[in-house]
Amino acid sequence: MTQTSPRASAGKGIALRLDGLSKAYGSVRAINDLSFAVDEGRFFVLFGPSSVGKTTTLRTIAGLVQADSGTLEIGGRDMTHAPIAGRGISMVFQSFALYPHLTVYDNLAYPLREEKAARAEIDKRVKETAEILKLTHRLKAKPATLSGGEQQRVALGRSLIRRPKILLLDEPLTNLDAKLRHETRAELKRLHRQFGMTVIYATPDELEALSMGETIAVMRDGGIVQIGTPDELYEQPIHTYVASKIGSPHMNLFAASVRADTRSFDTPLGTLVPATAPKTADAGEAALIGIRPSDIRLAAKGEAGVASKVHLVEPLGDITIVSVEAGGEMLRMVLPEAIAASIRTGDSASIAIDNRKIHVFRAVSGQAMT
Repeated sequence: MTQTSPRASAGKGIALRLDGLSKAYGSVRAINDLSFAVDEGRFFVLFGPSSVGKTTTLRTIAGLVQADSGTLEIGGRDMTHAPIAGRGISMVFQSFALYPHLTVYDNLAYPLREEKAARAEIDKRVKETAEILKLTHRLKAKPATLSGGEQQRVALGRSLIRRPKILLLDEPLTNLDAKLRHETRAELKRLHRQFGMTVIYATPDELEALSMGETIAVMRDGGIVQIGTPDELYEQPIHTYVASKIGSPHMNLFAASVRADTRSFDTPLGTLVPATAPKTADAGEAALIGIRPSDIRLAAKGEAGVASKVHLVEPLGDITIVSVEAGGEMLRMVLPEAIAASIRTGDSASIAIDNRKIHVFRAVSGQAMT
């Protein structure tokens, strides 16, 4: 497991810091030596497939789960063993968990009533929250009569109404259809800007992570492989795991070996020389070459290229994904629709690779060489 150290931007306070947090259920380690820091007001995404520890991480931050080891700081205070009520945190679950017998008004008001807020204050904040979330016309409705998007907004409103320091969102868009997911992503970003709160958002969806996250932590096996901005994760993946999870279509990966000069590589496509030489490499060492589909193109007339055969053409509107076979490897490239329009399955094609965009990883560990 590649573990990045906690970090935060200069000039901002730290809203949340996890240091060496671990939690096991029997022999299963749900989170493992987990460490990261989140700036105040940041939209921070925990990204990875199911069962990598995203939900356990959120539940531990919220106080619903007690860690076996490590520390948790909220606003600079050790809250590892603090009660739920004192953390200033609110969580929206994947299931929404609305009270079916209560109206939208009463669902929104419920947290404030639990806090014994004055009736006038409750009414004021419920109406303000409903206005922000465009639910004013649904305040008298019951959850069963709401659309999926409206239910999601009520669940979100019930958390926002408490004005938490940190909002935790556990795959909140999973139950929505594609159109609503798109609309709600934009709505969540708008609310984040409007309220300026710290958001920790867990998702297995790459598009959600890249479009919403200001900082993304890529998780695997209860730990973090890499933390960075969307651009950093795309341009500078430090492990094949990240390279294969970030970017669509995902990075092309194929076997190679380090040549005697320790800066060029023998590959099925011939000798490749990355513009950035490996920091450490041994002659004959097994490697993996990574090339983004957008960094492969058709070779210009008269340009030396790699001979290939078109295997599949997938038009996607303004771009086309073209899969080619070269040197026994199947590679995908992304071409503008105008260039790809004349390409047909079975055609011969000469392809060129941008050597400034070649990524090299160690075959044994998956760690980046360049």
